[in-house]
Amino acid sequence: MDSQTEYMKVASYEAKPENVNRCLLLYSGGLDTSVMIKWIKEHYDAEVVALTLDIGQQGDDLEEIKQRALDLGAVEALVVDAKDDYAENFIAKGILANARYQGDYHLSTPIGRALIAKVAVEAARDTGADCIAHGCTGKGNDQARIESYILTLSPETKIMAPVREWKMGRSEEIAYAEKHGIPAPASVDFPYSVDDNMWGMTWQGGEIEEPHLIAPVDKFLTTYTLPQNAPDEYEDVTISFEKGLPVKVNGDGAKLAELIKKLNGIAGGHGVGVAHIVEDRLMGLKDRGIYEQPGGHAIILAHHALERYVSTKTINEIKEGLDSKWGYLCYSALWYDPAMDAINAFNEEVNKRVTGDVTLRLFKGRADVVALTSPFGLEYASFTSTGGYDFNVNASAAFTEIHSLQMRLAAQKKA
Repeated sequence: MDSQTEYMKVASYEAKPENVNRCLLLYSGGLDTSVMIKWIKEHYDAEVVALTLDIGQQGDDLEEIKQRALDLGAVEALVVDAKDDYAENFIAKGILANARYQGDYHLSTPIGRALIAKVAVEAARDTGADCIAHGCTGKGNDQARIESYILTLSPETKIMAPVREWKMGRSEEIAYAEKHGIPAPASVDFPYSVDDNMWGMTWQGGEIEEPHLIAPVDKFLTTYTLPQNAPDEYEDVTISFEKGLPVKVNGDGAKLAELIKKLNGIAGGHGVGVAHIVEDRLMGLKDRGIYEQPGGHAIILAHHALERYVSTKTINEIKEGLDSKWGYLCYSALWYDPAMDAINAFNEEVNKRVTGDVTLRLFKGRADVVALTSPFGLEYASFTSTGGYDFNVNASAAFTEIHSLQMRLAAQKKA
């Protein structure tokens, strides 16, 4: 929000101070939401219940975050283990859709927001909260995602967005935190913020915001190995799929959440899955983000290859378009739209045949599909074998003659 703009509440669902006694705050433990606990108490004279979801964060200590919320004045702090729900009911849909947006961003934050909103609605009812508050900015995508989903799942719920209301930029927030003794991970020397879950880590702030600057990734990409520091020997990893979803890594089976975590470690050790993207925000602004998504990138790469191997040319052509549309709908705060349900149903049908093994070769930030096998794999061309199909080469010339007919006729009628 521009500092000169006086914020005015015009949407019917925005909470007003006189109607709020208890507020459920989506609490990440970062700068914004840490400042928010005191700010809500001051400006709304309301109790604050902090809600933190365990969705497989790769760099957070959730017990420490819970205690921080209580120390800052929350009357209650909830930590909900939602890892399996997130993996099996949300990420799984993204895998079947080869989730990506404007490049190799595998949509970890947008997918996570759909789950967070669902759990927030349930927690608000359980704790008797009058409204739900979040830490999203007025220029970002997440305000639309979280608010749209809350209102879709619970139309009567009121919502508070303090960052839209207060007149504080990043430096003013840091000063406010220091003044009130609020510990927060962001500082003038470390201006970066991260949205973290098992499917990926989204980094923003500081030089990342400026497309003309080279972001100093060695300052903040510290969870995994940077490509230049990765081993000098490649590593092969095999992911086994059943009906489009990973069920084993290197022959060892586990729940999806555990397999994602395992692949984060394996692929992250080789610097795989880092993406620098200047993307189109929902609000119409350009935005650069740097994404750490080693396990997610490995899974999407393997799934896409296997899906294409077992599917017909026509299905592959249709699905490329629908996958792109799925990514845009997910990014654009439309997770619960009927269009998503329809595409998800198509994806489930296609993925009934996506069963088999895919071997990836990991080396210095790269992941390449080097082998794949499936009982549903379609016949492939070979110079040394006719395979199990009867291919009539005598028909090839006739096929070319008919196939090229319109192009050849058009060439004779050039303007």
